[in-house]
Amino acid sequence: MEQLDRYYWEDRWQSDNTGWDIGKPSPAIVSYMEQYPHKAARILIAGCGHAHEAAALAALGFTDITVLDIAETATEKIRHKYQHIKEIKVICEDFFTHNAHYDLLLEQTFFCAIPTEKRVDYVQQAANLLAPNGKLVGLLFNRNFDMPGPPFAGGIAEYSALFAPFFTFQTLAPCFNSIPARAGKELFINFNKK
Repeated sequence: MEQLDRYYWEDRWQSDNTGWDIGKPSPAIVSYMEQYPHKAARILIAGCGHAHEAAALAALGFTDITVLDIAETATEKIRHKYQHIKEIKVICEDFFTHNAHYDLLLEQTFFCAIPTEKRVDYVQQAANLLAPNGKLVGLLFNRNFDMPGPPFAGGIAEYSALFAPFFTFQTLAPCFNSIPARAGKELFINFNKK
């Protein structure tokens, strides 16, 4: 399988091959964040892509939003696009070596882009990055794919076993407000760090 490193993702960005982008913030994440009370929460969006969610969060009054991507072209585009939004901090770095603390980690098409053999590392790093009582919230695919990944497939049974050592589950259920193209193929997660 092709090495999914920063060069791979940089090439995808430079060739404008970003088919994961839905062109707007995820309705499920926006709906959750509309009722999230802590506007000063330290929020991380890893593998942020075009960072539509970050702009939506700033518009909702959140004041401490960090977006992280391994591709330099992605982060340059985001910095330029959101330079007028002081609440958004853009970092070009590998999620797996990032070192900071957050109250909330938002997941939107990052987990599915990671090779399956690195999923345990993702779960451990998510827990490391979250402060006590921190939350991992967002979307995971609940489906198989016909083509080799990314994206990589997954389902409830696998996720339950994978995340349980580090998180308690408030929600792990089919998403009711996915975009039409992903309807019935996503799970909404709301996990609390143990």
